[in-house]
Amino acid sequence: MDITNPKIEEYIQRLLAGHDEPVLLEMEAEAKERGFPIVGRMVGVVLEILARSIGANRIFELGSGYGYSAYWFARATGRSGEIHLTDGDPENERKALDYLGRAGLDGPVSFHVGEAVSTLEATPGEFDIVYNDIDKGDYPKAWRAARGRVRPGGLFISDNTLCSGRVTEGFDEEDPRPHWTKAIKEMNEAIAGDQDFLSTILPIRDGVMVALRLR
Repeated sequence: MDITNPKIEEYIQRLLAGHDEPVLLEMEAEAKERGFPIVGRMVGVVLEILARSIGANRIFELGSGYGYSAYWFARATGRSGEIHLTDGDPENERKALDYLGRAGLDGPVSFHVGEAVSTLEATPGEFDIVYNDIDKGDYPKAWRAARGRVRPGGLFISDNTLCSGRVTEGFDEEDPRPHWTKAIKEMNEAIAGDQDFLSTILPIRDGVMVALRLR
């Protein structure tokens, strides 16, 4: 299921051509060549806008790959920020620090090689943003771990919350990972029902959950 009409997506992408910086283009080319999942430019710009809109300075990423989402968050925080990246592959740490360093965006970054949720639990303090993009089967666990770590006025953001449309009733294609769909729906419903958060799903790319902590 196309979450965004392809023609609309092409139009928006053309409007975002002003972000054609060399390092960003390299990161996007690697994703295309390797089939590596990144949020892409449409979502990346949204992440930067959201971070700037709340004056985010301290951000924790649950799942960072080689630093594509961090590229946008670091643009928002500047060198005075503190962004924690997590990934289980040390090669992604090397790539992220190289890409972000050449873009002049590595100043606020600390990269943790290891399991994302346990790293969050071991990192003290509250965050302006906790961003979730880990294995989809672990989404409910990510929400439970992150919920109390977002400051009032801060954001919990999660990618891939529409699961290619499989979260909808009557989806008529075979689901290759039904446990992923179940976990994503569980997290979405837990967030939507949480009275301490105001939330919605932005229907761009594969669905971006944005939840503002009210109290």
